[in-house]
Amino acid sequence: MNSAADLERFLHEQIPLTVAMGVQVAECDDTRLVLTAPLAPNRNHLQTAFGGSLHALATLSGYSLLWWLLREPHAHIVIRESTIRYKNPVRGDLRAVCHSPAAQELERFRRDFARKGKARISLDAVVEYDDEIAVRFSGVFVAINS
Repeated sequence: MNSAADLERFLHEQIPLTVAMGVQVAECDDTRLVLTAPLAPNRNHLQTAFGGSLHALATLSGYSLLWWLLREPHAHIVIRESTIRYKNPVRGDLRAVCHSPAAQELERFRRDFARKGKARISLDAVVEYDDEIAVRFSGVFVAINS
């Protein structure tokens, strides 16, 4: 994957839910990844973002950032565990931001993956709305060489 468009295409082809949610890769580089999705297909009965959509978008931001950073086409990436805290309702379009882990954590992850064929790493993400953090997410992701 060489661009945000490549990553978005990959997500839409491999994870059909991203199409239904309207997920777009808004930003993607080695420091952070930003995913967006419109409110309309992700709303609940209160006309705010559905909690499951918020969780999915936050999870996808970590998953996508790891794909981007690993750049290993034969890896299987899965989420092992996660926690999420819903702080405020999201009344508009969804925006999840996942920052790259510290350089030493990423280096350890890459080294373990190269040596053992598997590695795990913790990633944090937030969903922002109205210039505030609406959701905090932490997840442990595992990559396995297929």
